[in-house]
Amino acid sequence: MFDRSSQSPTQIPTDALSEILRDFRLSGVNYGRCELRHPWSIAFAQQQLLRFHFVSEGPCWIHTEAQGWQELQDGDLVLLPQGVEHRLASKPDVVGDSLKSCQVTKLGGNVCEVVQEGTGATSTLFCGSMALGANALNPLIALMPPIIKGCDVAGNDPIVGPLLAAMTAEASQPQLGSATVLSRMADVLVARLIRCWVNCSGASTSGWLAAIRDPHIGRALAAMHRDPGHDWTLETLAGVAGQSRSIFAERFSAILGEGAARYLARLRMQLARELLGQNMSVAEVASQLGYESEASFARAFKRITSVSPGVVRRTISGRMDIEFGL
Repeated sequence: MFDRSSQSPTQIPTDALSEILRDFRLSGVNYGRCELRHPWSIAFAQQQLLRFHFVSEGPCWIHTEAQGWQELQDGDLVLLPQGVEHRLASKPDVVGDSLKSCQVTKLGGNVCEVVQEGTGATSTLFCGSMALGANALNPLIALMPPIIKGCDVAGNDPIVGPLLAAMTAEASQPQLGSATVLSRMADVLVARLIRCWVNCSGASTSGWLAAIRDPHIGRALAAMHRDPGHDWTLETLAGVAGQSRSIFAERFSAILGEGAARYLARLRMQLARELLGQNMSVAEVASQLGYESEASFARAFKRITSVSPGVVRRTISGRMDIEFGL
């Protein structure tokens, strides 16, 4: 059930995607600058990470189960939103694990350098793995394909190329604060690529992507994502959307396949998992997400996730150290 409150929500911008990306941050970010001599091949296991690889200089090929082998050119960027299993190699016929013969040097923070000596052609790559710092973005990430070539979606974005060049320079010559600088640049890079993909992905008529594009439902989604702990009612959300209560409820369910109350409850539980993993107490999470008591929050959490918040807190708390994955 919705909480019953007459409090007026704050003014919500009309750009729903920008609103949802407003607090977009990446956590557990790790980077590697790789100089590899042909022949080389490195496997990346399936991990719940968002990964990207930038090819400064080839040769380089990437293999995924969904699309097989694809050749990457100098300046190509690939994004793997769900961190699916994949392999990079100088040629498709190179087998084995070249990482065993590489020298891996920590450059400070979460930046490392990976070097394989040899006499073949040199490949220079910039690779990163990162955990999303906001589970509220998961509905969009789940819609994205297993692998996205940045040049396919960001060809008209004048910022992506210079940003990648700046990240490569920062990683190759780390200074004080380099890890923080790289983290902030990665936030911007991935957010822009996500936006480019949304703009290029066609006009779906239902689902989350259609919802954030809808001028009315999108405003309501943005409002919930901006302040999930607000005492939202169907009436106040309809007011944000600029529609009557009945039209809003019907339109929301038609596009998203569930009612606004259910969507808000699931959004709160996604955020609750993140907050519990940051060592926040169950009572603090309940208060932040708008529940009147710890008990009411715990009942809602277990109803939606099938586990208690205490179990989740003990299981995932402190697990933010992400290995680079090479």
